Amino acid sequence: MTIFLILAPYGAYSFLMLVTSAGVSVFAASAICLVTVAIDVACGRSVKMLAAGSAVVFAGIGLYLALLDPQLGTLGVKLAVDLGVFIISLGSLLVRRPFTLQYALESVPAETAAMPGFLTANYVITGAWTLAALLMAAANLVLLYVPGLPLWSSLAVAFAARNSAIYFTKWYPGYRQIKYGTPARALPNAR
Repeated sequence: MTIFLILAPYGAYSFLMLVTSAGVSVFAASAICLVTVAIDVACGRSVKMLAAGSAVVFAGIGLYLALLDPQLGTLGVKLAVDLGVFIISLGSLLVRRPFTLQYALESVPAETAAMPGFLTANYVITGAWTLAALLMAAANLVLLYVPGLPLWSSLAVAFAARNSAIYFTKWYPGYRQIKYGTPARALPNAR
């Protein structure tokens, strides 16, 4: 359920970009982010920096499209979204609060969260997501400046980067458990 709530705004945004305008797509994604924030609050959980930050990124891009440049191309919008996610993810690392930590702290017992490798594991997982966002942004940037490249190349990079990050998020807890004896529950799960 957690991974669904995290990725729902991005899935909706990606689908809507295929069938409607960029403005509708980003405003809808922003609204879905706000719904995920509301669900967290209603369930007594903390407001997640990824969800709140993504709501701001999507709304900001939507306002830019509505007020300044309605002709910004699809690649420009995708690049802006990917850079926004990269900034949120990297920013969470720089302020020493990896965004995955909020999800992890709510899904494990306090004694697990107090284990020495718990914070390190969250840095590693957040780092994987930061790298994925950077790769997606780079693919869109290359496509923007090398227009002869096929669109599918950017989509393939985005698909591979996102799915690799998802796989890594699911795989890493088991790896840590085998290598370090850290309980698998010490890391955020990808329910």
